[in-house]
Amino acid sequence: MTVRFGNYRLAYYITVFLLAGTVLGVGGHFASIFVPERHTAFSIYSIVVASLNIFVFLLTLQWSQPRVEAFVLFLFSVLWLSLGAWSTDIIGHRQCDSLRSETEPTKNNGTISSFSYCSEMKVVQAFSWALFALFVSALIVLFQLISIARQFGRHHIWREPIRELPWFGEMPGYYNTHTSGVPGPMPYPPASPYGPSPYGGYNAGNAYMIQPGVNGAPPTITQVPVAPMSP
Repeated sequence: MTVRFGNYRLAYYITVFLLAGTVLGVGGHFASIFVPERHTAFSIYSIVVASLNIFVFLLTLQWSQPRVEAFVLFLFSVLWLSLGAWSTDIIGHRQCDSLRSETEPTKNNGTISSFSYCSEMKVVQAFSWALFALFVSALIVLFQLISIARQFGRHHIWREPIRELPWFGEMPGYYNTHTSGVPGPMPYPPASPYGPSPYGGYNAGNAYMIQPGVNGAPPTITQVPVAPMSP
C-alpha cells in the first residue's frame, strides 16, 4: 500500500478503537449497575458489539484482504446501525438537563441519577451513529480504491493483501512484496530478457521509457523504435 493509504488506514483504526472503547466502557458500567434486573439485553449487546469490533480490528490491522475488509466493514456498519437505533429507541429525544432531580432504579434496590444515565445513553447513541457513518464511508472508499487498482490491471486485487491497494492518484503495490520490498515512487517494471532496468526496457525492436509521475500522477510510458543493428 502507499504510505498515505497506510497512514490514513491506521488513523481510521485508531479512531474506531477510541469510539468503540468508549461504548464498551459505558456498556460495562450499565451491566454492573443494571444487569440482570434492568436493561440486560441492551447492556450485553453494546458490550458484545464494541468488544467484537476491537478484537476483529486487531486481527485485520495485522493482515487483511480487500474482500475480508469489505465484509468486516459491512458487518460492523450493520451492528453499529442496530445499536444506534436501539439506543435512540430507549432514550429518544429526551433532554438530560431536565432530569437532574430524578433518579433511575438499579439492581439491589439502588439508584442512579437520571441525568447521569441519560448522558451516558446519549454517548452510546452518538458514538454508535458516528461509527456507523465511519464504516459506511470506509466501505465506499474501499470500493473506489479497488476500482483504481483494477484499472491498473490488478484484476485479482480482491484476494491480494490489503497493502497492495493504492490511494487516490497513486499506483497499487507501492510496497512490492515480490521484490526487495523497498518502497519507491512506483513499482518495478517487469523483467526483460535483455537485462533489468528500473526505468526502461527493450522488447521486439522497441525500447520503452517509464518516467515517474509528478505529485502522485500515473507514470508516463513512451515507446521508442530502435533501428536494428547492422551485421
